[in-house]
Amino acid sequence: MKYGKSHSFSSSRVNGQQTKNSGHSGDLSEDNQQRFTGNLQDMAQLLEHTLGSNEDFKLRWFDALGKYKAIMVYLSSMIDPNIVNNDILKPLMHPPARFEEAAMSPEQLKSVLLHDVLYHCKGELDSDFDKLLESLLRGYTLVFMEGMEEGFVFPACNIAMRSITQPETEQVIRGPREGFIENLETNIALIRYRLPTPAFRIKSMKLGRITRSKVAVCYLDGIANQELVEEVISRLSGIDIDGILDVGYLEQYIEDNHFTPFPQIQNTERPDKAVASMLEGRVIILVDGSPFALVAPSVFSQFYQTTEDYSERFVMVSFIRLARLLALAFSLITPSLYVAIISFNPELIPTEFAVAVAGGRAGVPFPSVVEVLIMEASMEVLREATLRLPQQIGGALSIVGVLVIGTAAVAAGFVSPITVVVIALTTIGSFATPAYNAALALRLLRFPLVFAAGMFGLYGVMAGLILIANHMLSLRSFGVPYLSPVVPGNFQGMKDTVMRAPLSSMKKRPSMLHTPNAQRVGDKVAQKMQNPTHNTLDPLKVGNEKWGKPGGISTSDNDDTSDGGSD
Repeated sequence: MKYGKSHSFSSSRVNGQQTKNSGHSGDLSEDNQQRFTGNLQDMAQLLEHTLGSNEDFKLRWFDALGKYKAIMVYLSSMIDPNIVNNDILKPLMHPPARFEEAAMSPEQLKSVLLHDVLYHCKGELDSDFDKLLESLLRGYTLVFMEGMEEGFVFPACNIAMRSITQPETEQVIRGPREGFIENLETNIALIRYRLPTPAFRIKSMKLGRITRSKVAVCYLDGIANQELVEEVISRLSGIDIDGILDVGYLEQYIEDNHFTPFPQIQNTERPDKAVASMLEGRVIILVDGSPFALVAPSVFSQFYQTTEDYSERFVMVSFIRLARLLALAFSLITPSLYVAIISFNPELIPTEFAVAVAGGRAGVPFPSVVEVLIMEASMEVLREATLRLPQQIGGALSIVGVLVIGTAAVAAGFVSPITVVVIALTTIGSFATPAYNAALALRLLRFPLVFAAGMFGLYGVMAGLILIANHMLSLRSFGVPYLSPVVPGNFQGMKDTVMRAPLSSMKKRPSMLHTPNAQRVGDKVAQKMQNPTHNTLDPLKVGNEKWGKPGGISTSDNDDTSDGGSD
């Protein structure tokens, strides 16, 4: 049977084959759509022809309200039997007594079923076969009735999901312990309960010609720049690929520069971090099936900051940020500086230390640049092996690799002790960078810097750092300069970069985002925080006016607060 010729469907099939859509979204155009017109037999044959070879495809015939022929279609591996039985099938097969004898037209029947019979709160109607089929494949339950030109669609999906747990890659000492999971609706709920405001907006779309992955763009209306929102949606809409399995796919498509090691869009698995970014005027991108969210636009300073930086007092946070930046610089340039000084400028180090270094290098058959490259490559291999192994084995491997292999390499004269110390400090410094993708970029850039140091000494190191800085200055994230707010300079924005100013002094949202509502802290609150009155319970003032005695608390007051009074 050629379903394109069936009298029960309107379709543009030619010679039994449906015209393929060349668009990125996979949606059929209006003249390609196939619609259900009420013939149950043909609908059942078409569904069996399309999905009949699947073991979990189920099609059940029954009599709705005791006299209307109907079929129910579902995938048994994805539905909740309790919802299907109690909220859909049972009300249809055991209707209220007042409807047993009544004769109804299809339109009346449609209204009665939706509003008087069925218990499910999310039922809807649709006649487009492609949309019905997509709903079925996502775990929805479909019900068709003879003579009715629309089918009922009920969400009854029950797929086992990971519970909400603490984020694995962004752990904090002080802060929420919730992280995103793979379910999009749960992730949106985690954001929404932190933002109980009607300004919270969600723009959804489906990407991937085969996977039809749900993508949600979240922002705050009146805070996020509308041109930014439109640009994000425009870039996402231009993606044409067969499947989107993670937000990393989207990141690679919508970033400004594809040939750079530096991440231009931040990812996070923390709902509180996503909400904080939205409050600044940024846009959040979520994908069904991914426990990460994208934050756009992003600048370099975001990658060494954590949500915990805003939960602690600004003095301690500023110290920790300085330590992170020191570790970042240390992990990038220490190996290359070591190679440059040892190979070209040993006179820069103290004599006693130079003698100790020379004694340690005695018997090492390789020049310092080769020695450092071998150790760096070994550490990268060891780090990758530790990540990919199970957690219980990975921890033991890292300890064994560092202690045993390092000690054996020094004892064998393969590398010098000072080289092991330099590489170890470099590796520890790279761990201090909160963002994994930013730390990965610095790890990659260490190798060309070591090559430059081995060839040109300190001149090579400086030339390499200048090229890196020049490259970072050229980067943009949705038009925002990557080194903002340092370059171009903005005093208000610099309050939250290398060091963090008190929250009360950060009155404005980042100016680089051009938000319609730039005010973050009220003027009265900021003024009160800058001029606080801490004498609420000052012992020199509390109670001194009692009995008209400004000199102190009266004797009767002491009697009232005594344990038992005097005899």
